[in-house]
Amino acid sequence: MLNTIRRRIVAVFVTCLAFVVILTGFYYWNLFSIERRLAIAENFEDLFNDILEIRRYEKNFLFYKDRDSLNQNISYINETKEITAKLAVDIAKVIGEEELQRFGSNLDSYKGMMAANQERTEGEASQIEVEKIRATGKELVDFSQNLLRIKRGRIHRALKRTLSIPIAFATSLVLLIALIFQLVVKNILKPLALIQHTTEDVAKGNYTPIPYEEGRRDEISELIAAFNKMAGEIESRQEEVVQSRKIAAIGTFTSGVAHELNNPINNIYLTAETLLEEYTDLSDAEANELMLDILNQADRAADIVKNLLDFSRSERPSFTDLSIAAVIDSTVKLVKNQIMVAGIGLERNLPEVVPDIRGNLRNLQHVFLNLLLNAIQAMPGGGSIEIAVSQDSSDYIRVDVKDTGTGIKPENLEHIFDPFFTTKGVGRGTGLGLSVTYSIVKAHGGYIEVGSEVNVGTTFSVFLPIEKRQVLGDS
Repeated sequence: MLNTIRRRIVAVFVTCLAFVVILTGFYYWNLFSIERRLAIAENFEDLFNDILEIRRYEKNFLFYKDRDSLNQNISYINETKEITAKLAVDIAKVIGEEELQRFGSNLDSYKGMMAANQERTEGEASQIEVEKIRATGKELVDFSQNLLRIKRGRIHRALKRTLSIPIAFATSLVLLIALIFQLVVKNILKPLALIQHTTEDVAKGNYTPIPYEEGRRDEISELIAAFNKMAGEIESRQEEVVQSRKIAAIGTFTSGVAHELNNPINNIYLTAETLLEEYTDLSDAEANELMLDILNQADRAADIVKNLLDFSRSERPSFTDLSIAAVIDSTVKLVKNQIMVAGIGLERNLPEVVPDIRGNLRNLQHVFLNLLLNAIQAMPGGGSIEIAVSQDSSDYIRVDVKDTGTGIKPENLEHIFDPFFTTKGVGRGTGLGLSVTYSIVKAHGGYIEVGSEVNVGTTFSVFLPIEKRQVLGDS
């Protein structure tokens, strides 16, 4: 079953909503509870006040022998008994059933002692009776005070709990927002950034598919799968386009190659014929010059054949860990003499520490050899070449080969990597060098860019991968 991001987001929001509803319900329940406790506390306050009135009229009677005070005392005792009966359940919850019964017994005992004075027509209550009345009255007051104190404490705790609910709500809301943000970043933004990055690579000719978790099934994974399929189709179509271009250029190429090979072969034939016919009349120097011409023409024909073989070769070379500095140094050695003879200055800017790449030494030498030879040929009157190596990003090593030559016309820039396209004169190239270079760089998982200005110079930028991309879903 498809575990969609939409479903996950909906689940998170439903959870948040449920949490808010529960927290809000608890908040209002707590407020209702506080309101009820306040009402009970008011009743407990009334009970406490009645007991205080009982003690006040008790003192008036004992000091002044006032019969009205005695009657008022008895009246408040009866009222206290009625309130106690109404609040019995609430009182028991606060202070316990045992304490409630003791309070009831003390209240009955106190009433009995005070009522006994109503029946006396003469004489005073004994000192023992007075002390007992006062002690029992004090217990009644202590009970009501303790009852009110406990109830007020519970109300205070309920209020503190109510005040802490908004804090708990805000904290939980922040955590939920962080969870949603992480979900969005991990499942949406991060994959989209990877897709954007890979889209840029596709635009540069790198069709490496986006890796992702095998068991993952959601909209993003389907998007990535569709993107990978699209990239594969584009790559396939690209290959078809290249092949179509190759086929379309066969006619032009056939005549061009025939002309290219025919020139050195004819020269070899004519030179050899001259050498054969006039050997006896030639000086050693003239004979040597003719034989050198034959060798040069043979080398030229061999070079044409070599380029054709490089272009048609399809097998994947073996890759090893390579230092880009070592590749550059070994390549420069191959053209060192040509650079010196042409009067060209060479500058190398290589950082001390550069990550290794994986590649084929011979093929990469071929890439930079082609670029250096093109640069030399673009500066017949001398100039300078700069080779600069840098880490373009966490993914690629960048190698810039910059010359101060004649440059490339804007209308020719988009065709320079096309097979058999060349701006060189007849006999100076087959138009396969840069096409082979492009194919080698692409086979290494990289890409190549070019910038040029007529009569200013040209810069070829080669990008080679140094590490794999992070797999989608990894933390």
